[in-house]
This record gives sequence, C-alpha cells and structure tokens, in this order.
Amino acid sequence: MKLDAVKWGGALLVMFGLMAGSAWAAWIWQANAYSQQLAKQETAHQTTLTNLANANSALILAEQNKRFGLEQWLAASDKAHYRVLTDAKTNQALLRDRLATADLRLSVLLDTTAANGSDGMQTATGTGCVVHGATRAQLDRAHAQRIIGITSDGDQGVIALQACQTYAREVAKQK
Repeated sequence: MKLDAVKWGGALLVMFGLMAGSAWAAWIWQANAYSQQLAKQETAHQTTLTNLANANSALILAEQNKRFGLEQWLAASDKAHYRVLTDAKTNQALLRDRLATADLRLSVLLDTTAANGSDGMQTATGTGCVVHGATRAQLDRAHAQRIIGITSDGDQGVIALQACQTYAREVAKQK
C-alpha cells in the first residue's frame, strides 16, 4: 500500500507539475497575445494622433498664410491710401497758396434768370468785357480759402471712406 501511495503521490505530483506548467505556458501565451494587441492599439492610436497633429498643423499653416496675405494687402492698401491722402492734401495746399497770392480767384455763377426775366440769356455784354456767357462773381480770398478748407475736409472723408470700403470688401472676400 505504501508503494501504491508513492505511485499515486508521484503521479499527482507529475500531474500538478504538468498543470502548473500548462498554466504557466497559457499565462505566457496570453500575456504575449495581449501585449501584441496592446502594441497594435498603441500603434493605431499613435497613428491617429499623428494624423490629427498633421491636419491641425496644415490648418494652422493655411490660416497663417491667409493672415500673412491679408497683412501684406493691408500694408499695400494703407500705403496707397496714405499716398492718395497726401496727394489730396498737397493739391489743397497748393490751391490755398494760389488763392492767397491772388494767382487764382474763385468765382461763382450767378442766377440771372429771375433778375432780368430773360431765361438765362445775358442781355448784353458790359463795357470792357468781351466774354459772353453766364454772369460770375469773384469771391473774397478769405472766403475762397474757407471753401477750399471745407472741400479739403470733405475730400479726406471721401478718401477715408473709400479705404474703409475697400478693406471691408477684401476681408469679406477672404472669408
């Protein structure tokens, strides 16, 4: 009986050894399979993150290029606006100088239709005047310079308005 117990004990020991060995082998195999699955998932996740980062970088570069283009256009537009404004101011200053030196005189048309009842026809030329046409009156230099100052302000406003409208059209076009 002792021999049978030793045989059965040995068999049990071998059986437990085989069970432990197969459990260990299954454990190793399963760990290896899960490691491979995790590595594949990590690779796929990393690829997705890389693709998202590349797409984001492309969007950022596109927006930066748009912004750079708009800044370039704005600088050129501002330069052109400044040139137009400077030219207008120069012309107004020259006109004011010419008015101040009596090199140039401003005159206005007079409405003579109501005064003489001749439907705008001048009755006769005055003595010493050979110009036929509408009757004109010359303005005082001070009044002429004030009128030029007012028109100068108006010109500057129109130039600024045109610059704003051009800017708004360009910004709307780029959206």
